[in-house]
Amino acid sequence: MEGCLLYKNLYNDAMVKQIEFISDSLSELRTFPISARREAGFQLDRVQKGFDPDDWKPMKTIGSGVNEIRVRDADGVYRVIYIAKFDETVFVLHCFKKKTEKTAKTNIDLAKSRYKELMRRFK
Repeated sequence: MEGCLLYKNLYNDAMVKQIEFISDSLSELRTFPISARREAGFQLDRVQKGFDPDDWKPMKTIGSGVNEIRVRDADGVYRVIYIAKFDETVFVLHCFKKKTEKTAKTNIDLAKSRYKELMRRFK
């Protein structure tokens, strides 16, 4: 039985993707209140392990394979825009506090710009 547990742990560890924050997206995430930061981190961990976040939606307006994690906190609503379609890495494009019902054009444009920058690396 011990061997099965070891195999399971090694298998799971091998399946975890790396995470890379594009530009200053890590600094952006660090501006979230601690509870929102923890929740965002938990959801990114799920993505790294191949699962969907608990609350997310695709962001096709930004690019192919781009998704948005939605975090609700007592202090507000927060977003983490990422792409996980690559085999080994989850890329975090942009993190921000949502201030209106519709995502601000400045946030979409910034995420698009970082997406394009990332795609140039893979050409």
